[in-house]
Amino acid sequence: MRFMVLVPGSPESEAGEMPSTEILGAMTKYNEELVKSGVMLAGEGLHPTSKGAKVRFNGSERTVVDGPFTEAKELVAGYWVWECASRAEALEWLKRAPFDGGVEIGVGRGLDIAGMAVLPVPGQQAVGVAQMRRRPGPDPLEADAVARRDRREHSRQSAKAHAHITLNVILAVAPG
Repeated sequence: MRFMVLVPGSPESEAGEMPSTEILGAMTKYNEELVKSGVMLAGEGLHPTSKGAKVRFNGSERTVVDGPFTEAKELVAGYWVWECASRAEALEWLKRAPFDGGVEIGVGRGLDIAGMAVLPVPGQQAVGVAQMRRRPGPDPLEADAVARRDRREHSRQSAKAHAHITLNVILAVAPG
């Protein structure tokens, strides 16, 4: 099962301040454990919202709103994408993260696309992804799974060779 872990922003991360060397070291060690175990598929720290934007959808109208964003609920300092056997495993990994100071971090499970409906091509009936897999020809889901596996293996090898690569993961941590 795939999970997304969102790390909330803080006034310090919004100001572009780097965490202390001690916090960066603890986070690097934690990220290396995630990579070595095969749990971490992706993860990064994010720039402050002053460098971001969002799009507001209202009917056919699209409005771009440039940052910064001031509401705490809009601040995300970083994220991880994890592959875990269960929600319980994801929560156990998160409990080991080197956070402090009352920060709350959310974990959300990704949707399983196998049961989702796919929009039809005009003149055809909608089918589920599982039905699409039975059609002749190359299996796009299998190719995607192979590509993900290759990316994970590349991440593991990169982490072994260059431990500093994981420093860019979750750079903004609310200090205690």
